[in-house]
Amino acid sequence: MQVFETPIKGLLVIQPTIFNDSRGYFFESFNQEKFNNLTKTNTQFVQDNRAFSSFGVLRGLHYQNNPHAQAKLVSVLHGKVLDVAVDIRPNSETFGKHFSIELSAENKTQLFVPRGFAHGYVVLSDTAEFFYKCDNFYNKNAEGGIAFNDPQLNIDWQIDLSKAIISDKDLVNPSLKSISLD
Repeated sequence: MQVFETPIKGLLVIQPTIFNDSRGYFFESFNQEKFNNLTKTNTQFVQDNRAFSSFGVLRGLHYQNNPHAQAKLVSVLHGKVLDVAVDIRPNSETFGKHFSIELSAENKTQLFVPRGFAHGYVVLSDTAEFFYKCDNFYNKNAEGGIAFNDPQLNIDWQIDLSKAIISDKDLVNPSLKSISLD
């Protein structure tokens, strides 16, 4: 596995080593010891989540407030998504900056999203199955969200947003400048 830094400290792109032959392919999608050594973290994942969605479904931007903040290791098992992480760490030099990357079943790329980020994605293929590991358990009372179309963030979701499929909850998320972060 190879780990690549992004312009936002702590946000890492992970490319697994894939072994192809006439039968297909094999790769180790996660190994705790290798992951922690290569990312220079001590992340211990405790929960796995999967979501299936159709083209244009936009989920996000979500985060969990402290002490329930979550680091995530995200990937796509089927299809293709545009994955977006926004730095919401109050004292970060890149606060309010975002990073986006195409994750797909084909490229098998993963993104490590540390605690202190809002996260979301939009499905770019007919359907997609999204998979992510979390280092903290979900807590409904700690939910937070930021508007996917916040002009301060200026995220290019790579689809016509008038055709996006967005939950009622995500349609009313506040702007980044109006949320309170601890």
